[in-house]
Amino acid sequence: MFDILTRPLNILALFLLSLVLIAGLVFQFILNELPCPLCLLQRVGFAAVMFGFLLNVVEGPRKRHYGLILVAALFGAAVALRQISLHVIPGTPPYGSAILGLHYYTWAFVIFSLTILGTAILLLLSTDEPVIAPQMGMIAKMVCLLAIISVLLTFIMTFIECGPYQCPDNPVSYWLLQEFL
Repeated sequence: MFDILTRPLNILALFLLSLVLIAGLVFQFILNELPCPLCLLQRVGFAAVMFGFLLNVVEGPRKRHYGLILVAALFGAAVALRQISLHVIPGTPPYGSAILGLHYYTWAFVIFSLTILGTAILLLLSTDEPVIAPQMGMIAKMVCLLAIISVLLTFIMTFIECGPYQCPDNPVSYWLLQEFL
């Protein structure tokens, strides 16, 4: 019975994390807030978590996929916590705008923490029986496509911002646009 729940929950998690990456890109353009290196590492963490959920959607839930999700979420949470610790020092300004009172990196920590909790629950609900790769429906295919597009757009925008170099600590312009303008 619980296996009936795990597939839709994996699809939902993949969809919501795709929206997180897309929201980061939208805020990057609308508010003209270029992500710092720690922000970009958090996006890498989100992409890795999404890869684990994508594997679960395509191949069926497996413990090693959940392991990948947990390791990636721990990485992302550690990076977000590092950035939070840099900005709690009195007199240190926050980086970026706040959404509902919390900054992007704080939201990232919350989302990574919820991902760890949710993945642990999904692991408890999973069975030890061999999993047969499920037939993917239209919704699952669309969510997988959205996830792949959001990761590719994030990668492209990161290259436009930083190029083949190390990203500046406080980016103010796009590397590729300065090269050609």
